[in-house]
Amino acid sequence: MSKTFCCIVAVCENGGIGIKGDLPWKLKQELKYFSRTTKKVNNADKRNAVIMGRKTYFGVPESKRPLPERLNIVLTRNAATHTFPSDVLVCGSLKEALLKLDSTDYGNDIENIWVVGGNSVYKEAMESDRCHRVYYTEIKKQFDCDAFFPEMPKSFVVVDNDPDIPSDVQEENGIQYVYKIYENKQH
Repeated sequence: MSKTFCCIVAVCENGGIGIKGDLPWKLKQELKYFSRTTKKVNNADKRNAVIMGRKTYFGVPESKRPLPERLNIVLTRNAATHTFPSDVLVCGSLKEALLKLDSTDYGNDIENIWVVGGNSVYKEAMESDRCHRVYYTEIKKQFDCDAFFPEMPKSFVVVDNDPDIPSDVQEENGIQYVYKIYENKQH
C-alpha cells in the first residue's frame, strides 16, 4: 500500500523559505523541532525518510549531512555531476522516490516520510494526493529570500497541533514564530 507523507517547512511572512541555499534566520529551537519531528517514530525498529532536493541537501552543513537517524533521499536530475554517500538514496523525482519506498526494500523499515524542501520539491509534494499534512512554522517577520513555499492548496486546513508541539507563540533572537499543522481534507 502507498504511504502518505508529510511536509515540514518554516516560512516567513513574505512566503520565503531560503536564500542562497541557506536559511535566512538563525533559530536553534526551531531546528531542534525539525530534527525531533522528522526523527520521531512509534516503532523503535523503524526510522523515517527525509526527501529533499539537491540544493537543500548541499545547504545542510557538511558535518550534519546526511541527516542522522533518517534515510536521506535526494532528488536530482543530474546525479552523475554530484557525489553522494552510499547511504543516501538518489532519485530523479518525488514520484520515483515514493515508488522506491513503496516497492523496494528501502521502504521496509520506514515509518514516516517527510518532504523537507526546497521550493520545487514542496511544489511537487503539494500537488500529490499522497500529501497528508504540512508541519508549518509561521515566522512572524519578513526576510530577504530567493526560495519560496508554494501556495497552500484549499484542501489543506489548520488542525490542532500534535500533543508534543506547542501551540503558543515561540520567540528566539527577537523573532516570533508559531507551529501549525495543515491537513489535507481530501484524505
